[in-house]
Amino acid sequence: MEYTLISISFLIVIYLLVKVDSLEGRIKGMQYTLAQLVKQSGMSENPINDDLRMLIRDDKDVKAVKKARETLGLSLIEGKQYIDKLKLDNANLTHKNIK
Repeated sequence: MEYTLISISFLIVIYLLVKVDSLEGRIKGMQYTLAQLVKQSGMSENPINDDLRMLIRDDKDVKAVKKARETLGLSLIEGKQYIDKLKLDNANLTHKNIK
C-alpha cells in the first residue's frame, strides 16, 4: 500500500514537471511572437526603459530592478530578468555600433 502511494505521488510529480516545462516553452514562444509584433508595428518601447538604462549605466542594477518592479508590477525574478535583458540589448547595440 505504501509503495503504491509513493509510486502514484512520484508519477504525479513527474507529470507536473513535464506540464510546467511545456508551459514555459509556450510562454517563450509567445514572448518571441510578441516581440516580433512590436518590432513590425513600430510601437515604441516602454518609456521607463530609458530611466532603467541610465541606472544600469551608473552600475545601479539593484535600483534598476527595484524601479522596474515598482513600475511594471514584476516579481523579483521577473524584474531581474527584465534588467538582464536590457543589459544584454545594450551590449548587443554597443557591439553592433563598434563594428
